[in-house]
Amino acid sequence: DELLPLQARALQVALLAYQRNQLPPDLLKQMVDREAEIERLFGTFRAELDGRRFSNNDLLEWLRIEADSAKRRRIWQALKQVGRVVAPRLIELAEIRNKAARTLGFANFWEMSIRLQEHDPEQLLVIFDELERLTRGSFIRMKAELDDELARRFGMAADQIMPWHYDNPFFQAPPPSEKVDLDAFFRDKTKEQIVAIARRYYRRIGLPADDVLARSDLFEREGKDQHAFCMDIDRAGDVRILCNIKPTAEWMATTLHELGHAVYDLHIDRSLPFNLRRPAHAFTTEGVAMLFGAKVQEPAWLVAYAEADASRVSLLANAISEQRRREQLIFARWTMVMLHFEKALYENPRRDLNRLWWDYVEQYQRVPRPPDRNQPDWAAKPHSTVAPVYYHNYMLGELFASQLRHRLADLAKRDSHARQDESAAEKLIGDVLKSSVFRPGASQPWPRFVESATGEPLTARYFAAEVQ
Repeated sequence: DELLPLQARALQVALLAYQRNQLPPDLLKQMVDREAEIERLFGTFRAELDGRRFSNNDLLEWLRIEADSAKRRRIWQALKQVGRVVAPRLIELAEIRNKAARTLGFANFWEMSIRLQEHDPEQLLVIFDELERLTRGSFIRMKAELDDELARRFGMAADQIMPWHYDNPFFQAPPPSEKVDLDAFFRDKTKEQIVAIARRYYRRIGLPADDVLARSDLFEREGKDQHAFCMDIDRAGDVRILCNIKPTAEWMATTLHELGHAVYDLHIDRSLPFNLRRPAHAFTTEGVAMLFGAKVQEPAWLVAYAEADASRVSLLANAISEQRRREQLIFARWTMVMLHFEKALYENPRRDLNRLWWDYVEQYQRVPRPPDRNQPDWAAKPHSTVAPVYYHNYMLGELFASQLRHRLADLAKRDSHARQDESAAEKLIGDVLKSSVFRPGASQPWPRFVESATGEPLTARYFAAEVQ
C-alpha cells in the first residue's frame, strides 16, 4: 500500500534524526570521547597574563573597561590562548567526524550535518551570498561609524583599530551604546513585574502563555542552571520555560524569546504524528523567538508594555534602532565567517587554518589580522566542538523573523479592522502565527513551509531592508 503524505513525511523526519548515529560503535566512541575531552579543556582552561591565571569572564570584563591599547592587546591574546591547547585535538576530531560521515555516504562532516538538518548545501550558500551582497554597503558604513567612535575613545586614527579594540574578542556583537541604556526602562520594576509584562503582551496578541508560566521555573536560586531554555515535555501541551529573571532589558527580551518558543510548541496540531509535533525547523522556532525578543528594542512596545515615558523614548528612538541595527549587521557578518570556515575546515582539516581564519575575518568582518600573527585563533571558539556546523541556523532564524515581520505588517495593512484598531492589529499577529506558522508543525520540509507561511521562499531581502 502507498503511504499517506503525513506517514511518508514522518518516516523522512525519522530517517534524518537517526541516520547520523548509524555508525560503527568504535567510531562513535572515538567522537564522543574526543568531544568530551575538548569540552573539558574549554571548561577548565585558565589563561595566564602577568603571572596570574584568569577565567574567560574575568578577561572579558577587563577588556570591556581597559583604556590602554597595549594592555587590551595582551588581554585579547590571553583570550585566544585556549586555541593553542585545543587546536590539535579539534583537527583530529574533524578527521574522525569526516571518517564517520564517509561511512554514511557523505563527502565530509559538513555536508552530512547540512543535509541531515534538511538543508540543501547549494541553496544555503546562495542565501548567504545574497545576505552578504545585500548587507555589504550597510555593514561598511556602520563599521566606519563604529571605528570612528572607537578611534576617539582610544585616541588613535580609525585605520589603526585592531581586533582588541572591540569589546567582543570575535567581533560577534557591538559594544554597548553610549547613547542609550535599555535597562533604565526596567530598573524600577520587580522580577515579578517582568513576568507580568510578558504575560500581558502574549494575552493581547491572542497567544496566552499563563499555563506555561504557571508550570515554569522563572527566578534565580542556588545551584540552578544559569541559561534560559524552553522545553516541550510531552508534545501534548506540557510546555515549560526555565529563566533566571531579573529586572533588566536582557531578561525582559529573554523572557519574551523563550515564551516565543513556548507558544509555538503549544499551538502545533496535536493530531500530527508524534515526531511531526515540533517546529518546522530549528531556525523557524528560533525566528519566532527572535521576533518576540526584539520587541524590547521597539520604542512603541516600550511605551505600551514597559510603561516607559513616551517623550523619553521618543528622544532615544534613533539611538535604540541604531544599536539594534549594529547588532544585526555585526552578527550577520560573524555567521558568514563561521559558515565558510567550518565548510573549509571539514573539506580539508590539514590546510593552513590559522591563515584561512583571518582570510575570512578580513573578507566578511573587515577586521584586520594582527601583523605576523600565526596562531590557531579559530580554535578559541567552543562552538566548533559543542554545536558544530550550526551557526547558520541562528542567521536563518533572523532572516525568517524579518520575513515574518514584513508579512504581518503587510497583512495588517490589508485588514480594515487592524488598520483602525490597534488591539485588532495585535490579535492578528496571534491568529496568523497560529494558523500559518505554528499549526503545521514539521509536516512539510522547511523551504515549502516558509513559502506557505510567508508567501515566498526564504530571502535575505527583508533583513537587508531592516538594516539599511
